[in-house]
Amino acid sequence: MTAAGPRPGGGLPLVLPDGCMDLLWSEGRLLVAGPDTRAYVSENPGAAWAGVRFAPGDAPALLGVPAYELRDRRVEPADLWPAARARRLAARVAAATDRAGAATDRAATALEEAALCLAAEAPRPDPLPRAVAARLDAGWSVAATAEAVGLGARQLYRRSLDAFGYGPKTLARILRLQRALALVRAGTPYAEVAAVAGYTDQAHLARDTRALTGRTLTAYAAEHPARRPPPTPSDTP
Repeated sequence: MTAAGPRPGGGLPLVLPDGCMDLLWSEGRLLVAGPDTRAYVSENPGAAWAGVRFAPGDAPALLGVPAYELRDRRVEPADLWPAARARRLAARVAAATDRAGAATDRAATALEEAALCLAAEAPRPDPLPRAVAARLDAGWSVAATAEAVGLGARQLYRRSLDAFGYGPKTLARILRLQRALALVRAGTPYAEVAAVAGYTDQAHLARDTRALTGRTLTAYAAEHPARRPPPTPSDTP
């Protein structure tokens, strides 16, 4: 993934909590972005950046650090790994951006290659985090999810802290909002969004949107107008 500063309309793009962790490169700096519990706005919104996003629960095994230690943080790899290892990874991405071509695209490719190397060096992935995330994203309750994966409530909470950075209730809330806002961006009426995404009502959706994005539901929809498909020949006069 790549980006190049503020949106054309002038607003700063929000990075919404999604249960994921990222490996980012911007202006010669390599960062690990931990799992967010609230919306994040870049301290340098004019900068171009490239990144690799890890699915919920995947990054801790690759990075060698539990997710809760990085919750709501952006840190340099040197804060996580031995200095020599961090320097090798940063130098690899920097070398890719020194070659001819679009720097952000080259950085994205180098980050993807680095992520593959991390995966090759890491222990075999634990299937439990993906199973938990998939069920919560499908709207399962925490209790039903715990039963399905064979864990008690306390065990699931501890495993979730390590894998996602927060407990399963928080992850379920974040994933539910992601489902809801995708519908909002598609132009779905708010009441329908609330019903489909699993909220009690539209007011519940509005409260969660404000709490997790820092925007009212109306403001978020205005910043992300629904994209209409181009008219077909039969639609034109």
